[in-house]
Amino acid sequence: MSESILIVDDEKEIADLIEVYLKNDGYTIYKFYNGKEALKCIETTKLDLAILDVMLPDIDGFHLCQKIREKYFYPIIMLTAKVEDTDKIMGLTIGADDYITKPFNPLEVVARVKTQLRRYVKYNSNNESANIPITEYDVRGLIINKETHRCSLFGKEVTLTPIEFSLLWYLCEHKGKVVSSEELFEAVWREKYLDNNNTIMAHIGRLREKLHEPAKNPKLIKTVWGVGYTIEESRTN
Repeated sequence: MSESILIVDDEKEIADLIEVYLKNDGYTIYKFYNGKEALKCIETTKLDLAILDVMLPDIDGFHLCQKIREKYFYPIIMLTAKVEDTDKIMGLTIGADDYITKPFNPLEVVARVKTQLRRYVKYNSNNESANIPITEYDVRGLIINKETHRCSLFGKEVTLTPIEFSLLWYLCEHKGKVVSSEELFEAVWREKYLDNNNTIMAHIGRLREKLHEPAKNPKLIKTVWGVGYTIEESRTN
């Protein structure tokens, strides 16, 4: 059964072009040129991934992203015509998994879609890799389980996107060590890290919000300035 993908872009040529390339790869496409019609689709259709343009004539892509994240955790790729990091950081902060700047090569879109869907399927599967014996970490009230893909903090469930889960799991796997932004990015996204990439910072910020971490003095995910991030080993008195 082919995966269902939502495309929302008011530039008809771009939406049609993405549709052609994704249909050629066997995906089922739901395409809209405005946010209102897309919102109806989101509420009534089982989707596996969404591609959202930031600038829409009625409901912008950020709002659509937020509406999706209220109920669903499938990957979201944002499209933006701006080269500044503002849109990117905003999108990642509210729950997007990736973003692509216009103009783009449609083959890149297809590649990004495949990467996100692979990750989504992997982290929603109950099949545990035989090479990883540890399936759960308990760090100062935070419990994260790779088998069930559930996370809780002091007994209360914390809902994470696949990307957020991957980041938190990687940090827990390497607790007690400082992990650089480059290492985190390449381990989770499986792409080459580029300088001045704010993707990790935005996702860590979002993770801290969900874990109710104070911005200035986080207790769980600590920043080691100029180096990276760490989850410290639990201390026993």
